[in-house]
Amino acid sequence: QVQLEESGGGLVQAGDSLTLSCAASGGTFRSYVMGWFRQAPGKDHEFVAASGRGGGSTSHADSVKGRFTLSRDNAKSTVTLQMTRLKPEDSAVYYCVADRSIILSSWYNYKNWDYWGRGTQVTVAS
Repeated sequence: QVQLEESGGGLVQAGDSLTLSCAASGGTFRSYVMGWFRQAPGKDHEFVAASGRGGGSTSHADSVKGRFTLSRDNAKSTVTLQMTRLKPEDSAVYYCVADRSIILSSWYNYKNWDYWGRGTQVTVAS
């Protein structure tokens, strides 16, 4: 069973960049599909990005495409989310997620992911 720990959140200004990291432990990292969701106050969980086990299949939400980049390092058991040109609407708690058996078409629904980190807060001031 994998444990996930996010880091790197904080308060930034609009237009700034920020990198979130997720360290995984307790499981065979390369056997997990990895991803990020976010949740703003009063809103449902929103898919941000995900990567297949080998890193070859990656998907980013339209709202972050071109600004955010997910990457994974199977040797270090980490996944990072590089965020650029941040906007106030990007403010949310960001969660690292993992699942061993999820298929690509199911990536976009937060209910389909088995493992979650505790989340890290990202606040973008205007």
